[in-house]
Amino acid sequence: MATGGTQFGMLIAFLEKQQNEDHAEMALADLEGFYREAKRTYDEDPEFAERARSYVVKLQGGDDYCRQMWKKLVDITMSQNQKIYDRMNVTLTRNDVMGESLYNDMLPGIVSDLKQKGLAVESEGATVVFLDEFQNKEGEPMGVIIQKKDGGYLYTTTDIACAKYRYETLKADRVLYYIDSRQHQHLVQAWTIVRKAGYVPESVPLEHHAFGMMLGKDGRPFKTRSGGTIKLSDLLDEAYQRAYTLVREKNPEMSEAEVKTLAEVVGISAVKYADLSKSRTTDYIFDWDNMLAFEGNTAPYMQYAYTRVLSVFRKAGIDADSLDAEIVISEEREAQLATRLLQFEEVITQVARDGTPHVMCAYLYDLAGLFSGFYEHCPILTAESDTTRLSRLQLAALTAKTLKQGLDTLGIDTVERM
Repeated sequence: MATGGTQFGMLIAFLEKQQNEDHAEMALADLEGFYREAKRTYDEDPEFAERARSYVVKLQGGDDYCRQMWKKLVDITMSQNQKIYDRMNVTLTRNDVMGESLYNDMLPGIVSDLKQKGLAVESEGATVVFLDEFQNKEGEPMGVIIQKKDGGYLYTTTDIACAKYRYETLKADRVLYYIDSRQHQHLVQAWTIVRKAGYVPESVPLEHHAFGMMLGKDGRPFKTRSGGTIKLSDLLDEAYQRAYTLVREKNPEMSEAEVKTLAEVVGISAVKYADLSKSRTTDYIFDWDNMLAFEGNTAPYMQYAYTRVLSVFRKAGIDADSLDAEIVISEEREAQLATRLLQFEEVITQVARDGTPHVMCAYLYDLAGLFSGFYEHCPILTAESDTTRLSRLQLAALTAKTLKQGLDTLGIDTVERM
């Protein structure tokens, strides 16, 4: 199997081969296919494999040609990622992304600094940091390699550089890592070295926010029928198709353009919400029918609940933003709704502190349910007095605002009607 560095050598050699045969642009349109073909060539053609390995060394040594080819691969990957970010209403852009290569120049300095501080020592030709905090099976301090015999660096070295850079250059006051739970020990080892070296003070928390896995209905990691990994872009396409069918059934009179827009919002939101509404540390079963259901804690239900609140104002012919009425509580259901609205700040604070978006989903779902009960039992537009009518309209306006803002914190779009 090709490791990280070898993979780049393999891809550069394959891009070169494709360019010589004039297939480069076409091949790169399908990155997965490009990667598979490169791997096949690497396994079957010894001469190609040899060239690929030599390119790794050149790339790590800063060779111009290899760097340009590598940059081409990175740019294509990033532009394909950006399309998905935009589609998923994710606010990341190229300016927010920093690849591991950015820290390359820092690595030699970090290794020599750790040696100077007496934290890193030579061991069997490699440079190692021994940590008393971790022990191997024999009960001896665990050795964490930061530079191999051949001079190559490891992920740990990069992660040390990365934490240092985030504190010193980006002036971070809190750093959150959203990475698979299986990486926990690796991260904690890197951070232990970071703390011992004094690169990041204890006052700046370094937090690993681990997450569980997405499983198929068979309870195993989610895969295609043929056993391959499912591509996110394909998943989003299917979400759109399913949402399109749903929206079209519910709104036979709607224009094609409107159905398409609505299907894109509902489909993408359904996939995102299904993921965000589960506690991030637990594994969960991926299920289309649950995701796109109009009842239960789902995106379509939340979006529908929002449009239902708005319809009150449409019927009344009133602009929700222009309301400035005093809220007068006389019914139990008004009190329940008002109390829950006041808890929004608490929820935001908790989600930010613990990195748990499912807490926001649960809150919004509960809020929508309370509004539903209030709407059924407390007449709004036909209230017995103007004071009560305006007060109830004000509660409805605050509910709409809170639902919209809460969904927005999750990157979920709302629609005016469904």
